Amino acid sequence: MDSMLAFWNQMTANPLLFIAVMLTLGVILVNGWTDAPNAIATCVVTRCMPPKAAILMAAVFNFLGVFVMTLVNAKVAETITKMVDFGTDPDKAIIALSAALFAIVLWATLAWVFGIPTSESHALIAGLTGSAIALHNSLDGVNGGEWVKVVYGIGVSVVLGFGLGWLVCKLVTKIFYKANRPKTEPFFRGAQIAGAAYSAFMHGAQDGQKFMGVVLLCVYMSHGQALPKDLDIANDYLWLMILCSSIMALGTAMGGKKIIKSVGMDMVKLEKYQGFSADLAASTSLLLCSVFSLPVSTTHAKTTAIMGVGAVKRVSAINFSVVKEMVMTWVLTFPGCGLVGFLMTKLFMYIFT
Repeated sequence: MDSMLAFWNQMTANPLLFIAVMLTLGVILVNGWTDAPNAIATCVVTRCMPPKAAILMAAVFNFLGVFVMTLVNAKVAETITKMVDFGTDPDKAIIALSAALFAIVLWATLAWVFGIPTSESHALIAGLTGSAIALHNSLDGVNGGEWVKVVYGIGVSVVLGFGLGWLVCKLVTKIFYKANRPKTEPFFRGAQIAGAAYSAFMHGAQDGQKFMGVVLLCVYMSHGQALPKDLDIANDYLWLMILCSSIMALGTAMGGKKIIKSVGMDMVKLEKYQGFSADLAASTSLLLCSVFSLPVSTTHAKTTAIMGVGAVKRVSAINFSVVKEMVMTWVLTFPGCGLVGFLMTKLFMYIFT
């Protein structure tokens, strides 16, 4: 078992590894404050919880999501580690990985500044891919078999998010059709708080695992080694689970009101029962994708679930100008962040080798 102390000694003895790990933790922090607010957006805008309390709750459940899901199923982390190949030269591999992480932080920070919900999951995948292509000067560094899971994940999360959002909201509407609306308010307030906690838990479960995979890449690549096939993250790297989940929780606690407004207020005007339906649908979508080791975007799942909920009443309830803005962000992330990763890798290789 690799201890935290042994890991710290490795980092202090290898400046390149230290930089790469710090950049990875920076990406996790950015993810916590830009992506995690999606989980609690609906809960805040329907006034079930005040923003500060909701953010604190999200921080706690993000932590639990990373920790618990990795104990149960670490397949998402393993998919990320196998997606790209940075070669066997430890110095060049760490430099390339550092360049990719720098590109991801830059991309995510710009999205946060403009209040646009971007997907750090897709930025991570794009940045790593662009960097591997730059290092090999070809597609040889990209594992197509693992990368295609990302494509599956995009399609599955969109269909599941929208479909489950519509279905859950439709069922709730049918079940409570004759109920006295004011009397249902306390129930749906509690249900939506529970749904937001579930959503934050699954955000941590998905995104936390992805970044743990990157830290493991840093450690093994610094020794010029590939990750062992019998790697047991839950048993061998318990300290890493605690570290990554703590950093993500800290990032979540730092805020994200711009993202909450874009996702929860601008896209669809939600009532409490609709917010609960969206949270339940999006979280269940993430859970199913995690079980089948598909790395997916929590932003994709949540926003499409909200769209599905809005479509129950009428399609015109959806603000398609906001949807268009988000889709453009997602579409641009792969080529955009991939290109930045490619260029940063070329620049870093020129400077540091």
